[in-house]
Amino acid sequence: MPKKVETEGRRRAPKGHFVVYVGNEMKRFVVPTSYLKNPIFQQLLDKAAEEYGFDNQNGIVLPCDECSFNRLTAFLAKHYS
Repeated sequence: MPKKVETEGRRRAPKGHFVVYVGNEMKRFVVPTSYLKNPIFQQLLDKAAEEYGFDNQNGIVLPCDECSFNRLTAFLAKHYS
C-alpha cells in the first residue's frame, strides 16, 4: 500500500520509490518503483502523459480518483512488493 504523505514539507521519495499526485485534492502518494512493472499502472502513466504532458511542473499527476488509486495500489501491493 502506498504511503500517503501530506503536501506540507515536500521531500524526496525514499530510494526505490517515486511520488504521484492523485484526485481533485492532489493527494501525495509515495509508491514503490516496482509498480512500474505492472501494465495497468503503465497505462495510467500513459494516460497522465496524454492528459497533462511531460512538462508538468506539479510532478506526476495521475488522472484518477483517490478511491480507484487506492484499489489499484492495494492490488499491486499483493503482487509487486
